[in-house]
Amino acid sequence: IADVSYYVEPETPLDKAAYQKATSVYLPDRVNPMLPEHISNVLCSLRPKEDKLTFSAMFQVTPKGEVKQHWLGRTVIHSDHRFTYEDVQAIIEEKEGLYKDEILLLNDMAQRMRKKRFNKGAINFSSTEVRFKLDEKGDPIGIMVKESKESHQLIEEFMLLANRYVAEYISKLKVKGKAVPFPYRIHDDPDEEKLLPFVAFAKKFGHKFDSSSPDAIAASFNQLLKDAHGRPEQHVLEQLGIRTMAKAKYTTVNVGHYGLGFQHYCHFTSPIRRYPDVIAHRILQEALDNHIVPDKKLEEKCKHCSDRERAAMEAERAANKYKQVQYMKNYLGEEFEGVISGVASFGFWVETIEHKCEGLVSVNSLLEYDEFRHAEADYCLVGQRSGRKFRMGDKVWIKVVAANLTKRQLDYEWVIAAELTKEAAPIEEDEIPKHKTKKKK
Repeated sequence: IADVSYYVEPETPLDKAAYQKATSVYLPDRVNPMLPEHISNVLCSLRPKEDKLTFSAMFQVTPKGEVKQHWLGRTVIHSDHRFTYEDVQAIIEEKEGLYKDEILLLNDMAQRMRKKRFNKGAINFSSTEVRFKLDEKGDPIGIMVKESKESHQLIEEFMLLANRYVAEYISKLKVKGKAVPFPYRIHDDPDEEKLLPFVAFAKKFGHKFDSSSPDAIAASFNQLLKDAHGRPEQHVLEQLGIRTMAKAKYTTVNVGHYGLGFQHYCHFTSPIRRYPDVIAHRILQEALDNHIVPDKKLEEKCKHCSDRERAAMEAERAANKYKQVQYMKNYLGEEFEGVISGVASFGFWVETIEHKCEGLVSVNSLLEYDEFRHAEADYCLVGQRSGRKFRMGDKVWIKVVAANLTKRQLDYEWVIAAELTKEAAPIEEDEIPKHKTKKKK
């Protein structure tokens, strides 16, 4: 890992500026970096064919992924080659290419470690990211949904390994009989009250859920996500499941990481874009030098970094939503298939399958068909005359009717004719509203 702490010394103007930001912010059309570009893209970028200063976690690992020995310390790296994730994914799939033997061995080890991690209680939430193709003006001309593939998982598993071992190493140390203050990355057990509505919702789709203990909850989540894979409700269950979880944060109080199933965890692997990693590097070097100076203000710094991380995530979400609305402005009047992603008394939200753009179908726009009421316990809207239900996880067809950039808001209308002809979601005969469908102009 790039040795950022060698270049960014404590209490310098550079360090103070990095601490204030605490994280890089990634927006669709720009990056607001935590560190100046010369440091992040030149000095600390592990570019091939150049000697670079690094902080390394070295492991002796069996082919089955069992760690026998490890070593932590400052190193110099001279990279022979830089791959993209796409390059490595192609080598994994085709089993051909530069350094294929090394890559295939690493991938096999990573997959074994990943499997073992889930068997021990880590939760397998799959994540999809929205990426935008922009024109020269920065306007979106395409939306891609990026999924986690084996090449991403390969890097992820070894990152997790390094982060876990650094946290474990520091957790064993004492200064004057007290634990060393350290920025652990923690994730608390789920809150039972938050979990109850999710369990009830999962049961509506026929999924069993045991919430008797934290271990049982993790096992149930994994079984549910496995059973729901490829089904219409998959994405909704994943999103709702993530919302029931406690938020991960930085703190000196080490309670472990529930989602990853680790007793000890920290962030060590991205000091270019995260300030807690810089702190971790500094404390680790102090420990290796046998000269730890406990930071009495570290908990305050952890809270600041957690707050900045949340602010960055909110900015990224808002920017993505803005670009999605901007993109869908080009498709006013057009119809798309989507999945109901949320329900409220005033309408339901639909996320298009093709580009993950969420918009609201207002109950007012449904009055022509029926009067719909919110059945909160069933996570649906119910037609008072027809009995037609709009339930979270259901597939529906919608038409884009408005795109408000100022509010970052999309308005959709339900297209009953499209559902009947394209059979997006089967509707029972007695559920079809008794009215004539207007022809589309």
